[in-house]
Amino acid sequence: MRPPYPPSPERSAELRRRFAEEARSERPDLSLLCLLVGAEADGTLDEAGIDAAQMELDRLAGQLPFRPGGPMSWATALHHLLGAREGFRGAPADYQRLESSLLHEVLRRRRGLPILLSVVWVEVARRAGAPVYGVALPGHFVVGFGPEDAQVLVDPFDGGRVLGGGDAEVLVAGATGAPLDRSMLAPAAPLEVVSRILNNVRAWAAARPERSDVALWAVELSLLLPSHPARLRYERAHLLVQRGDFVDGAVELEEYAELISAVDEGAAERVRGQARAARARLN
Repeated sequence: MRPPYPPSPERSAELRRRFAEEARSERPDLSLLCLLVGAEADGTLDEAGIDAAQMELDRLAGQLPFRPGGPMSWATALHHLLGAREGFRGAPADYQRLESSLLHEVLRRRRGLPILLSVVWVEVARRAGAPVYGVALPGHFVVGFGPEDAQVLVDPFDGGRVLGGGDAEVLVAGATGAPLDRSMLAPAAPLEVVSRILNNVRAWAAARPERSDVALWAVELSLLLPSHPARLRYERAHLLVQRGDFVDGAVELEEYAELISAVDEGAAERVRGQARAARARLN
């Protein structure tokens, strides 16, 4: 990836305001939320760049045949366009790259993680009128077309290959060792997709302690989603302390301790001890 140039504090504040507003809207726009994540990661992604990414999704949708037929016809049409002609797919090395989780970079490189490639498939197909949705299989995100009784699944990471027979079962077993449950094939809501993308960014940063800046903005965007685990506040506190912001980290630890004290006073007291230790590092 190009050397990261984070946005200015003023730009970041505006991006986060828009992200929170869109996440709380009646019908959150998945592509816009993903592009706002990208703009938080890459300060060179300005409003013109966000508009250009949306126009690229529009352009790709315009290449699809008009209402080709049922779910299998839609799946085949998307495979031919995005996988075969446009070259969108993934490779193992993509898991090591931050830009594989940024929609504008995935549109530029035609490479990404399964979930970001799935966002491309969903957003292009949705614009063309397809009955499409993301499917959050454990460990591997795919795309579904059509109703449950006639569902067709495709794997954008493999160029949009249609999953037949036991392919979904194999993917789930490979990720979890457990059998496929039909509930795993339900459509994923836009905010569920965004939350999972941010989890991937946090996991990428966690393996690279020198990129605590990335971990911090990913946690802080996750906290702006209407529904999120309370423990994210604990994670944010530790990142602040790790980055030398001992006062704000201690305050966050104390507030988290207060939050959990009603259910686990012992854990709350341990967190208060961590807050005291953080404040002591100021001396």
